[in-house]
Amino acid sequence: MSKTIFILNGPNLNLLGKRQPEIYGADTLDDVENNCRALATSLGFDIELFQSNHEGVIIDTIHRAREEAAAIIINPGAFTHTSVAILDALNAYDGLVFECHISNVHKRESFRHHSFVSSRADGVMAGFGIEGYELCLRRACSLLSK
Repeated sequence: MSKTIFILNGPNLNLLGKRQPEIYGADTLDDVENNCRALATSLGFDIELFQSNHEGVIIDTIHRAREEAAAIIINPGAFTHTSVAILDALNAYDGLVFECHISNVHKRESFRHHSFVSSRADGVMAGFGIEGYELCLRRACSLLSK
């Protein structure tokens, strides 16, 4: 079994720490990666973190995960609410999937309340800031260690 977990981030998450800090906070995607890498290492796992503003690149990375990753943690950004294609790619993946959102999407605009990804996710985390990634990672490592 692979000991690698992919952490995928969708559009605009490259601007984390700069874009709407009142919603997303001051932490950056580098902070997410550093925190998750330290946690994964302490639990005996590896991570690969990806970010793309392009739906097809995210889908290609999910396809790659079929051969390379035991789990996916995904923050699809706005694609959460629009992408059946990402859902289809996740449905073709046999490993664990955790959906992660920095903000509580249910306290935001109504169009953000529906997630295509949630129907495939083994767990959903929203509203815990960047710590949500670590909570998803901890859960994935726990399940994969059993």
